[in-house]
Amino acid sequence: MARKFRGESVHKVDAKGRVSIPAMFRRVLEENDPEWTEGLTPNLVIVYGDSTRPFLEGFSVTAMNEVDDRIAKLPRGSRYRRMLERMFSGQALATQVDDTGRLVLSPKLREKIGITNEAFFIASGDTFQIWQPETYRAQATQFEDISGEFEEGFDPLALLDFDGQG
Repeated sequence: MARKFRGESVHKVDAKGRVSIPAMFRRVLEENDPEWTEGLTPNLVIVYGDSTRPFLEGFSVTAMNEVDDRIAKLPRGSRYRRMLERMFSGQALATQVDDTGRLVLSPKLREKIGITNEAFFIASGDTFQIWQPETYRAQATQFEDISGEFEEGFDPLALLDFDGQG
């Protein structure tokens, strides 16, 4: 089983849009890039999506191949397939970590999520997200509000048994 992304961190973004990717995230990208070998830099895909996504999502090559395979199983021409193809193919950027462990975020990507001088990275299993730090903090507050629905001492692992029906 491939290693998953773990952790969160804030990194400076320079005037050219270069930002260091957390070192442990780079290891996961390397492990999940079939073309990567020692001395090369790993490939990844950044999905920026439409205006409903206030973050960029980084996919390893393996994770993106899994998404592409699942999309390809949908009926050709169906609304869902078109929507998913638009997001994961059209509103995405295949890129590479540079030789110093940085990612270059184009002006278009920085403008889309409002990044100026800092980027917040957070793991999300087999992907990671890049947020403008203040936007993430505001969004995280909404998630914390949900925690009020549970009794004191609630173990979040119990949600793994939740079937979505109740």
